[in-house]
Amino acid sequence: MTKKILIVEDHPSMITAYQTILSHNRLGHDLEFYSANNCESAYECISNEINTISFDLVMLDYSLPPFPDKNIFNGGDLAVLVHKYIPLAKTLIITSHFESVILYNIYQKTKVNGILVKTDFDDEELLLAYDKIMAGENYFSKTAKKAKTDRLLAEGHFDTIDRQIITLISNGCQIKTIATTIKVSEDTVKKRKSKIKDILGIDKGNDEDILRECRILRMI
Repeated sequence: MTKKILIVEDHPSMITAYQTILSHNRLGHDLEFYSANNCESAYECISNEINTISFDLVMLDYSLPPFPDKNIFNGGDLAVLVHKYIPLAKTLIITSHFESVILYNIYQKTKVNGILVKTDFDDEELLLAYDKIMAGENYFSKTAKKAKTDRLLAEGHFDTIDRQIITLISNGCQIKTIATTIKVSEDTVKKRKSKIKDILGIDKGNDEDILRECRILRMI
């Protein structure tokens, strides 16, 4: 199975490195690579005014030479265009930024499938991110994931019921017992658990995954 990948990066050596790493992907995909080294050339690759290629994945460095004529100043702006022009394409932003506010703002603005912070990941994690994203999951490296979760917690996205559910999960309670204890329906508990997983950045997982992330955040 051949996948078309666009890499937008202003350092040619990094493009070559990403291509080499991804060529060893564990999904067995044959990869057809395309590249751009600034916002203008990337726009030409992405825009339906010019583009005739339906990319499967677009990898975007966040800091890029801008294209002011089209109000495109970084990889985040390009990610928004990818979603507009190539809605089936997956998007991955790679950035040197590690500040929580910046990373969360990137996520909020772009709704990309993944964010990797350059100080976080190595070859193996890039391959893991590729595997997850191409399988339909989201993937955030350690710093990006923490920034997203910290911000959501700071904004009060976990209310009293969410915290009660987490506490009861930590006590080994199952859905039926949780519903009875806090006097809500089992469907409500299921929906709340899905919300909790989303805030914690858990795409697919069970109660143990929820507890692991909550322990890291010192919530339990």
